[in-house]
This record gives sequence, structure tokens and C-alpha cells, in this order.
Amino acid sequence: MKPVTSIELPGIPRTARGKVREMFRVGDALLIVCSDRISAFDVVLPDGIPDKGRVLTRLSRFWFERFRDIIPNHLITTEVEEFPAELAPFTDLLRDRATLVRVAEPLPVECIVRGYLVGNGWKEYRETGRVCGIELPDGLRLADRLPEPIFTPSTKATDGHDANISREELVATVGGSFADIIEDASMRLYREAAKYALARGIIIADTKFEFGVCDGRLMLIDEALTPDSSRFWEASEYRVGESPASFDKQFVRDYLEGLNWNKTPPGPSLPAKIVAGTAERYREAYRRLVGHGLNQR
Repeated sequence: MKPVTSIELPGIPRTARGKVREMFRVGDALLIVCSDRISAFDVVLPDGIPDKGRVLTRLSRFWFERFRDIIPNHLITTEVEEFPAELAPFTDLLRDRATLVRVAEPLPVECIVRGYLVGNGWKEYRETGRVCGIELPDGLRLADRLPEPIFTPSTKATDGHDANISREELVATVGGSFADIIEDASMRLYREAAKYALARGIIIADTKFEFGVCDGRLMLIDEALTPDSSRFWEASEYRVGESPASFDKQFVRDYLEGLNWNKTPPGPSLPAKIVAGTAERYREAYRRLVGHGLNQR
């Protein structure tokens, strides 16, 4: 299957284009269309990953529906037959990769929950004994499970990299009541999802959530617990002290780290085996978590 890297809906006003998703205004709602593009180190790579957009869309829908009792979300529908009539000409393109959502005002923060010591958290811990200012026990190793998950919010940068922020900065940015709600919701979502995933052979090492306000009500928006927004590890191969096998785009990052590339645009092309291997990892994560393959409903 050829990856979809360009999204064009003539006559439908586009409101934003991200690294992977594109957004269109449809009446009072927003249409989020997920391409097969992949980014690494904040650079969109020239090669798409087949089925990636379908995995992200359908897996997010799965979590939105599963956790709607924890916090409301912006989902209206992902079923193309339920989309407004003006989208009918694009049914084949939109099927399984588009989500119709309520329009919300995004909070300018990313809500990150970490359950394991890895990535930038591991680097900071080795230097300071802390992660995002949170003191951790001595003697932890790479990929160690933390005594308790930690909430580490960050800015949502439009240019450059996100930056970790303190609890005080979070309150100053979104207000005290919203800060309490999004921290509590993020921790509950992570704990419930991590327990569910572990029973299906996947460790969720960390993940990020985004929230927005619609009609005065706080809700979960964007995507949820996907291989793009989370680190998914193979539980059967998990070893403390080692970088675990993953179901996310770490496979691509590891390949790119071995190249003589300065991590600035343009990104290098990916070999066919890296594209195929990444696609299979995304599909396998979906299959395990949802219980069936992409071609089943």
C-alpha cells in the first residue's frame, strides 16, 4: 500500500498543517486528517510509513471511547458515512484516517506522564538525580520503572523544542483549577492505559496528552496513547539497563542516529526495510491493543 503523504480536499478550508496531521473546518466542527508522514528530531522525513495514519486515527478513537468516563474528549465520529455531505467526494481518502471533532481552544501545554526512566529523563537523571525537577531515588538504571509515574508538563512550542515547566509555571499558564484537573486526568489515563497495555504485552514507558476548552468545558483533544505520542515497549524483551525493543518511531530514530546527518532539514530517505519494519511495528501495536488487525472493524 502506497503511503499517503499529501492531503488535499479542494473546496474545504484548511486551518492548519502539522508534521503529520492536517486540519480543515467543516461547519461548526473540525476535521483532523492523519497522513502517513513521519517526523524525527522535529524534521519531517521524505518517506511515509504505510498505514501509519490509519493506526493513529483508529487507536486514538479506541482510547477516546474507552476512557470517556475519566474526562470528556473532542471526538464526534471517525465514520466517513457520518461525515457532512461536502466531504463525500473524499470518502476513499478519509476512511480510517480522518476524525470529526468539536472545536476546542487548546491549552498551550503538553501533559507528559513518565512511568520509566528513558530518553531525556534518563539523561537528566544521570546529571542531576532528578527528572524535570522531581527528585528520584539513587541508583536507578536505564529503563528502570519509576517508583510511581511522574507528571512532567512542558511548553508547546511553535518553533524549536518544547521546554519543561514547573508546577508553578503550569498554574500561571492555565490556572490553578485547570492545572489540577489535567494533572489528575493525565495520571489516571496513564495508569489505566499502562495496566491495560501490559496485559497485552506492551509497556507504555511514557506518553503525552493535550487538553482544550470547548464551551467552558475541559476535554482531551488531539491524539491519545498512540505510537507517535508514546513510547511502546515489547514487554517480553524488557530488560533494565538496556534500550528496549519498541513499537514506536524509535526504530526510525535509531537508524537515523547511525547516519552522518545533522538533524536539520532536509531529512534523509529511509531504506525500504526501515519503512517496512516501522509500518509493521505500528500495525502490531494496534493489533495487540485493540484485539484485531486494521482490516477488521
